[in-house]
Amino acid sequence: MKRGFDTEKYLKKQSEHILERVEGKDKLYLEFGGKLVGDKHAKRVLPGFDENAKMKLLQTIKDKVEIIICVYAGDIENNKIRGDYGTTYNEEVLRLIDEYRAYGIPVNSVVVTRYNGQANAKAFMRNLTNRGIKVYHHEAIEGYPTDLDRIFGPEGFQKNAYIETTRPVVVVSAPGANSGKLSTCLSQMYHDHQRGLNSSYAKFETFPVWNLPLKHPVNIAYEAATVDINDTNMIDSYHYEQYGEVAVNYNRDINLFPIIRRILENITSDDEIYHSPTDMGVNCVADGIIDDEVCREAANQEIIRRFFSVENDYKKGLLSEDVRRHMRIILEESGLQETDRRVVQPARDYAQAVAERFNSDSPAAVMALELPDGRIVTGRTSDVMDASGAVIMNSLKVLAGINDEIDLLAPMVLSTIQSLKQNGLKDHNVTLTAHELLIALAISAFTNPTAKLAYDQLINLENTQAHATFIPTQDNVKTLKDLGINITNDPVYSGETLYY
Repeated sequence: MKRGFDTEKYLKKQSEHILERVEGKDKLYLEFGGKLVGDKHAKRVLPGFDENAKMKLLQTIKDKVEIIICVYAGDIENNKIRGDYGTTYNEEVLRLIDEYRAYGIPVNSVVVTRYNGQANAKAFMRNLTNRGIKVYHHEAIEGYPTDLDRIFGPEGFQKNAYIETTRPVVVVSAPGANSGKLSTCLSQMYHDHQRGLNSSYAKFETFPVWNLPLKHPVNIAYEAATVDINDTNMIDSYHYEQYGEVAVNYNRDINLFPIIRRILENITSDDEIYHSPTDMGVNCVADGIIDDEVCREAANQEIIRRFFSVENDYKKGLLSEDVRRHMRIILEESGLQETDRRVVQPARDYAQAVAERFNSDSPAAVMALELPDGRIVTGRTSDVMDASGAVIMNSLKVLAGINDEIDLLAPMVLSTIQSLKQNGLKDHNVTLTAHELLIALAISAFTNPTAKLAYDQLINLENTQAHATFIPTQDNVKTLKDLGINITNDPVYSGETLYY
């Protein structure tokens, strides 16, 4: 994979800017946009970006940092799913705590925002408390953020629980967007000011990149990634008016900036109030780009992946027609088509060929995978294994130089696992999944040299691209993503059954 981004160069610049924001302050509340750990979107659109770069940066100043995690009560109540990990938001909070602790950075607490007694949120808070994690909840403030009288009255920030912190930099993160990070930061600053502390606020931004062009594919890819919450990139008019410099920001920050500025003016006596939304951000991403063309191409591919994701979620009833239409406009304005993703057409062609071979009226369940050297391998669902498992086994054979006619796994092993699923586990679907096949391969590799050759090639599947002509199960998607395979799919159910 061609490299377009220098992580070390980026981290050096970013850390310098963060430390500048702390100077002369008792406390800096640093709102993190995007993911602190495992930022796979950034990794995909900026080849060379370390997906854990943000945590590695914080690790360099870990003695000065602690973390607050915000999660919206409504997302817990509705069991909202993170598409990249296939986990609910409450599960994601637990995962994040484990990840942050592994980097040696303490998690101060979890804040459940806009809480009004939701049953699932209440159970989640009990779970955290029982496991020794400090939990706070903030209720929704009527009129927030426009009604300043209410915000600064007894029904505003005053009623929010104050979170006691001990370190100068308080990172405020969340499992996803709209989790209440900004309101938590502002609430903390309000209480700090009441206690005579000089605290400030900044945003650790990754996207959009303020000093890249508005229509740069990297910025458009961010818009595609947030199409479900209607984020739109815009020129920051406040920044241009103040500095005569073109800067890119997104609609929510620009629209809310006058209100946020007024809130900050009411909270703090700081003479250096921000003049623009861009001023609030700490974003040095552009400094890390070392090959613009590589990043442009990678971002274009991400836009296509996001298009398939939206089509898939629309089919499942998770997104509205308006979101779908917006995503299609983004794809068209970018001058891209579905088949500009190299694995799409081979998957569809093979699916049609299989259907014709078996005299089927509909395309077969097929998956195509592009290997690091550009070769494309296909696999189809059969009575023994599903398409995801088949394409992985076939790809490992190609990578290891194993003849296609040679079985990696003994037929007796496969039939025994199928028998276990059917008779022991009472599973209606005995077709073996990618996860089940990988476990069988790992066991076989201990005694079978050919299986060991294939098993050793698993590392080479990382950062490869795949496309399915059907909607894979969530378990299979997770397995593919765990292997580092970037998977997309056509919004087509693979059979007539609704559950199995």
